[in-house]
Amino acid sequence: MNPSTANDPLALSPRRDNAKPQAVVADPVSSETTRASGRVCIILPAYNEAQNLERLLQRIRQVLDPLDYSYEVVVVNDGSKDRTEEIARRMSESMPIQLENHQQNQGLGKTLRTGFLAALQHADPHDVLVCMDADNTQPPESIPQMVEMIHRGYDLVVASRFQPGAQVIGVSFFRRMMSVGARYVFSAVHPIRGIRDYTCGFRAYRAEILKRGVDQFGDDFFSETGFSSMADILLKLRRQPLVAGEIPLVLRYDQKGGASKMKVLGTVWATLMLVARRRIR
Repeated sequence: MNPSTANDPLALSPRRDNAKPQAVVADPVSSETTRASGRVCIILPAYNEAQNLERLLQRIRQVLDPLDYSYEVVVVNDGSKDRTEEIARRMSESMPIQLENHQQNQGLGKTLRTGFLAALQHADPHDVLVCMDADNTQPPESIPQMVEMIHRGYDLVVASRFQPGAQVIGVSFFRRMMSVGARYVFSAVHPIRGIRDYTCGFRAYRAEILKRGVDQFGDDFFSETGFSSMADILLKLRRQPLVAGEIPLVLRYDQKGGASKMKVLGTVWATLMLVARRRIR
């Protein structure tokens, strides 16, 4: 066992209502997933992902079909001009998929809103909501590990580029440095115990923690429109008691078909403005 988790009560026993554990940075847990009850809902925001979506859905099915808990995939087609919708409909014949369509492209923030609200509509408090990119760059093989941590008592688990064992393949040096800079800015100004990677969108949430956030902020919970929306969700969730941890992320941009949707400089500016606004408030 890693010395950093040797005294972690969360790593040894489930959460008790009268003894909520401290938030920690989690070491990788065993690949043997706890057969806990509860539904898992995977949210995929998708815009022109015809080159990637089918392969990702196949991988999700291969990973989750053998497990004991039920799952559903919510694909939010954000006004795609390619075969994204067609692929989602066809794959729904062989796996549980709920398709949500935007007639026009509305951006990541509103796409996340559609996906989360659709998932929360029928979610029990202890269901697990997993959000990940639809471009096949993030490994669905990590989902059981993240879900098992939620079942053990975490409220939020982030697949992090800053944990031992993480790998980032096929990403430009500038974008890597942008992620490192965001880590230090958020850690200094808006720290969340247990979190190092504030901008990666591959996360698992306890449904209850998201419901509280939506109840607290209403429509403003999804106020950001672009890629900064992922960091903004964390900043809003940190206002409630939050047990957070991370696992190492293996990010494979070399497996991605098509160009990135992120406008890098615009995302940097929007993120800096987000940090400043939240600090002032």
